[in-house]
Amino acid sequence: MPDGADSLTLTAHPGLGAFTAAEWDACAGADNPFVSHAFLSALEDSRSACAGAGWAPQHLALRDPAGRLLACAPLYLKSHSYGEYVFDWSWARAYEQAGGRYYPKLQCAVPFTPVTGPRLLVNPDTGHDASTLRRTLAAGMVQLAERHGASSLHITFPTEEETETLAAMGFLSRVGQQYHWENRGYATFEDFLATLSSRKRKVIRKERERANSQGITFRTLSGADITADHWDAFYRFYMATADRKWGNPYLERSFFTLLGERMGERVVLVIGEANGRPVCGALNLRGGDALYGRNWGALGDFRFLHFEACYYRAIDYAIAHGLRWVEAGAQGEHKVSRGYLPRATWSAHWIADPGFREAVDRFLEHERAMIGADMEAVAEMGPYRKEGC
Repeated sequence: MPDGADSLTLTAHPGLGAFTAAEWDACAGADNPFVSHAFLSALEDSRSACAGAGWAPQHLALRDPAGRLLACAPLYLKSHSYGEYVFDWSWARAYEQAGGRYYPKLQCAVPFTPVTGPRLLVNPDTGHDASTLRRTLAAGMVQLAERHGASSLHITFPTEEETETLAAMGFLSRVGQQYHWENRGYATFEDFLATLSSRKRKVIRKERERANSQGITFRTLSGADITADHWDAFYRFYMATADRKWGNPYLERSFFTLLGERMGERVVLVIGEANGRPVCGALNLRGGDALYGRNWGALGDFRFLHFEACYYRAIDYAIAHGLRWVEAGAQGEHKVSRGYLPRATWSAHWIADPGFREAVDRFLEHERAMIGADMEAVAEMGPYRKEGC
């Protein structure tokens, strides 16, 4: 353990049941809903993230001699690379073609959730140095990886500060990008449109007009307003989209019920209805200063519903509630023309095999340069009016 952590006890646990919600959330904080005990336990209790699904929990607990939880981390032993959104399939193929065994690996992450947030969770009110506690958690993950004979350890979508701490410990750093919308003090959606180029304004207005002229009525629901019927409908949408795009849906139906029961006040569910029948939906979660778009689905052939339900209704909500950011999920350069600009995401990687580590390091150096250039180009060609225009 790092200096100052000698008297502490670090243990791994096969489930969130080893923690009370209060002690876990004292470390996780209130800003990011995905690292909350409620969200992570809903994934486990619904068996969406469990050993049988290839996500065997190994959550870390760092306690003082009195048993008080000082820090913790969501950690999983993985037998595949599904549901991560930081893609290492090519690493796995290369290592196994060279005679290595890539799986199992350790993954510090929120399953199925490409959202940046804290991963090395520290209670700020214990009197201990937070940086020391984070390093202790990371060192413990490496020790656990070695104990399991894992090829590697991956900490995905950590904060920039955590990434810097991990890099100083020798982890390899990987940069990615997503497209996020920033609320620049807008009072209305029209205020936002006024900052765009004329052509982009016209396109968005036309898309919204067409989406709302097909007999669809949109409702934005939270908390007790979301009923079991809404979740049933949304699950049908989710399964239909999964069948079309992925072929392997990750989330069980009971996850959505548990989500509504345990943190319904943070759920923002956009439902589109035709003749009183739900035909599409977009699931968002609200954080301290951001709205996070997570899942989407639709039944039937309607134009521009995805843009309206996922992007424009999310912007409407953020403006109305004074949120600074809308994070609309992974990938999708089509978001740029709708006001969502690139922002960096990070991951950190420990590789056991020195030769393999060197090869991955070279790959990441090349990838960082490409992503940096791409982000600059996209930002420069973005939809916003240039100064003086």
